[in-house]
Amino acid sequence: MGFWAWLTGRSRKKAPEPASVPAAPTEADILASLARVEAMLADGTAPAVVRSRVVRVDRTIRETLPKLSQLGWGSADAYAVVATATDYLPEAVGGYLRLPRDWANSRPIDGGKTALMVLIDQLELLASTMGKMLDAANRADAQALIAHGRFLQEKFGHASPDVPTEPAPPPRSSLDL
Repeated sequence: MGFWAWLTGRSRKKAPEPASVPAAPTEADILASLARVEAMLADGTAPAVVRSRVVRVDRTIRETLPKLSQLGWGSADAYAVVATATDYLPEAVGGYLRLPRDWANSRPIDGGKTALMVLIDQLELLASTMGKMLDAANRADAQALIAHGRFLQEKFGHASPDVPTEPAPPPRSSLDL
């Protein structure tokens, strides 16, 4: 301990500044990332089978985005949607596109699969996962609809003792007998 630390009770060294945490991607960031993937495929060198699968993943992410709050922003499902749009999809497509087309489409690289086959497997997995995320978000809306229907049934579905459901018959007189 130095004299300064002894005198003031603290060290002259400044405390390290806390590391800054990057902000979570916004909806605009996610859409911009999807647009970059679309731009990667714009030159037309990717086969139609790749483009169609990328479009499927893209469309499902775009349908899910407005519903991310139903998944819970901090949830693993919401993270999967955001990470797919901003990292997993661009990385898969970019990795494939960096390879020469003939080589990527004809040379086995993984267990007899070509880069094209590997990419298609990855895109199928992403599409399937994004479909599950969209289903989960839609199930939240469906459950809310069911709950509301049950509430209405409880509230209005049975007759109240104060309100007759059919008109009462006219009173009988002794002459009617």
